[in-house]
Amino acid sequence: MSERIWLQSYPPGVPSDIDPGEYPSLVALMEESFSKFADRTAYSFMGRDVSYAETDRLSSRLAAYLQSLGLARGDRVAVMMPNVPQYPVAVAAILRAGYVLVNVNPLYTPRELEHQLKDSGAKAIVIIENFAATLAQCIQATPVRHVVLCAMGDQLGMLKGALVNYVVRKVKKMVPPFALPGAVRFNDAIARGARAQFTKPQIGPDDVAALQYTGGTTGVSKGAMLLHRNVIANVLQSEAWNQPVMDRVPQGEQSTSVCALPLYHIFAFTVGMMLTMRTGGKLVLIPNPRDLPAVLKELSKHRIHSFPAVNTLFNGLANHPDFGTVDWSHLKISVGGGMAVQSAVAKLWLEKTGCPICEGYGLSETSPSASCNPTTSKEFSGTIGVPLPSTWFKLVDDEDREVAAGQPGEIAIKGPQVMAGYWQRPDETAKVMTADGYFKTGDIGTVDARGFFRIIDRKKDMVLVSGFNVYPNEIEDVVAQLEGVLEVACVGVPDDKTGEAVKLVLVRKDPGLTEDAVRAYCRANLTGYKQPRVIEFRNELPKTPVGKILRRQLRDQPA
Repeated sequence: MSERIWLQSYPPGVPSDIDPGEYPSLVALMEESFSKFADRTAYSFMGRDVSYAETDRLSSRLAAYLQSLGLARGDRVAVMMPNVPQYPVAVAAILRAGYVLVNVNPLYTPRELEHQLKDSGAKAIVIIENFAATLAQCIQATPVRHVVLCAMGDQLGMLKGALVNYVVRKVKKMVPPFALPGAVRFNDAIARGARAQFTKPQIGPDDVAALQYTGGTTGVSKGAMLLHRNVIANVLQSEAWNQPVMDRVPQGEQSTSVCALPLYHIFAFTVGMMLTMRTGGKLVLIPNPRDLPAVLKELSKHRIHSFPAVNTLFNGLANHPDFGTVDWSHLKISVGGGMAVQSAVAKLWLEKTGCPICEGYGLSETSPSASCNPTTSKEFSGTIGVPLPSTWFKLVDDEDREVAAGQPGEIAIKGPQVMAGYWQRPDETAKVMTADGYFKTGDIGTVDARGFFRIIDRKKDMVLVSGFNVYPNEIEDVVAQLEGVLEVACVGVPDDKTGEAVKLVLVRKDPGLTEDAVRAYCRANLTGYKQPRVIEFRNELPKTPVGKILRRQLRDQPA
């Protein structure tokens, strides 16, 4: 688009552009907050508050420890944990030491973890013991040589920490047995780092900050290279966008945000952790968002101003009998992202909290926020809103030409938050970038006269389960290796709870193959959100003349 028609729809006070050069690196942003807000609470976790000063101290010690291992500048270090205070400490340490962060889903199976560690070339990993058994099964096949092992209670003080660890290990039995010889405990690594020498590296805006893994049209998980300047830009864009309503937080009151989405997910990483750090807010860490009673019990202890979440979480909470135990009257912004927000959920949330859900849109490749509805909106629009400051959208056809006004096209995005490309995959990068620097999203959309975009279809066969991308090719590759399967196709089907769910359609080679056997195999090889909700057996699959399986037909036509 030659002009940004959406600027007319910006709320008063929101700038049309931000300055992505405000900080030379994410480290500069974090260190500014560490000193500026030293006495404030940075994170609240299981009743314990961790200050900015403490996060500063622990992360600088862990950074020194990592450097003492002899890692080279730019080496990749993986983090595989739920939302615990060690996560932000590890992130700050990795970046401060001059390394590249690799965010890992802690629920990955050994097969999925092995791929990501090998592909990223990670030399070290910070992992919580609950998932150490997964790492133990694949570490030999990866370049990982150093393991920092965390426990749930590490940061909760001597007595409470010991009690929490006892309950997690012995009562709830959440730590399967594992052997990782040479692994160093988190608190020991911090102690060693306190005695080690730290050398502050020169880090610039064009250095890679994180590898954010995402599927691809090929189904192979690829690392989106997010530079320091990409994430900084998205933090500043999000801050500018939220300003009109966050300004309403009373003077002198610390703004509080809920982090119920997992920090390895780019939405929580940028809009939860990094944005809250930039603004000197308090982040309430929720380790398990599926445990709704525990989530509501935690939230009842805080005055909440900002709540980024996905549709499934808004829905689950709003329908829970304990919802009223939380004081929602201070809530200024509810951001819906990761998946489409359903209008029924938006309506219920508004009725119960008085705060409308502002739906936004983005991808791992855009750090992630690209567009959002104005935070001053009084109602749910059903659109993905308008592009954020310094962001350009256009709709293109298959030849990357802009479509005529009023026509649907593939949404293409340009802005300082767009990734540098896929890690070591120039061919895949070339497929998604236009000659003039736009990133092609694979989503088909339309735009109205006020610059509001709406998604109407998806170009790729991707399935979106509770905000997580599931790529049919990956599922099919895995299931095809199961003894007794002749052919397999994976499609998405509508689901009231998760938006979409995975459906498998199989042709048997062995008539004795059962649904239970397929499910057991999927559990061993695919993480939770990739599990099939529906399994269907057929005699044959619909195909094109050249033999390509017609997934769309399987989606549209029941057996």
